[in-house]
Amino acid sequence: MNEFPSAPPDSAPSPDGAAIRLVGVSKSYGGVEAIRSLDLDLARGESVALLGPNGAGKSTTIGMMVGLVTADRGRVQVAGTSPRTAVARGAIAAMLQDTGFMGGVTVAELVGFAASIYPRSLAVGRAIDLAGLIGLERRRVDRLSGGQAQRLRFAIAVVADPEILILDEPTRALDVQARAEFWEAMRAFAATGRTLVFATHYLDEVDGNASRVVVLANGSIVGDGRPDEIRRRTGTTMVRVSVADTGFDSQRRLEELAGVAEIARSGERFSLRTTDADATVRELALSGLSWRALEVAPPSLDESFLTLTQEAS
Repeated sequence: MNEFPSAPPDSAPSPDGAAIRLVGVSKSYGGVEAIRSLDLDLARGESVALLGPNGAGKSTTIGMMVGLVTADRGRVQVAGTSPRTAVARGAIAAMLQDTGFMGGVTVAELVGFAASIYPRSLAVGRAIDLAGLIGLERRRVDRLSGGQAQRLRFAIAVVADPEILILDEPTRALDVQARAEFWEAMRAFAATGRTLVFATHYLDEVDGNASRVVVLANGSIVGDGRPDEIRRRTGTTMVRVSVADTGFDSQRRLEELAGVAEIARSGERFSLRTTDADATVRELALSGLSWRALEVAPPSLDESFLTLTQEAS
């Protein structure tokens, strides 16, 4: 995949620099509240990971950003205007899950059709190149593999030359190499000063690809900050240690160490989530247990994500 062109100069974020703004937004489906009084400002040039368990409200939030879902209450503003106007102008584009394709057309024909919709667009060949579809231009879209179809969805989104790009589970169906190439392209996209918002279940994709993480649970924001801030947000530290005797008594004694709030085990390796790592390690040293390979570190993003979402449930 090649480098992206510079961000379009005529984009129009809010006067204070917000690329996307949600103010007091709520949305219900059949009496079930999917989004609850959500306030969210995304600045121009941010790369934002939108995380949350199934049913947290991620898809609804993304739908409102691109004008596919109308809020019951509140206001949504994208690139200084309404979401639908922003889409029509090509200021925002989206790569959504399970987007269907019209039948009987080739890759180049479909990307060309998408390009014709927008007042300003990339050359079709450029979008195909950026999506890693060189050599597949004349292939019918109904004959693409799952990973190739995902690349085509990306080409259709990026051909708009958008200021803001929304990605919903973008690397699903991609193999490891394709995932790495995709995120290399996304980092190039973000480096041009554009705004990137992506939802993913692969939390390993967040580090290195997101400057900000927004965690949703039950339709509300339960975490918002840089990845390292999200890790610290839980107020706990992880103490990981290998114990020779993995019997019930050893686990019970680890659970009783000062500060330990939660314990997980994988073979002889124990992970202790603690509110006071110093006290936990001091008591471990005096416990009489035979241990080795002690590690004290902030919780991983996975661990912090689980803590934040479980606390909200």
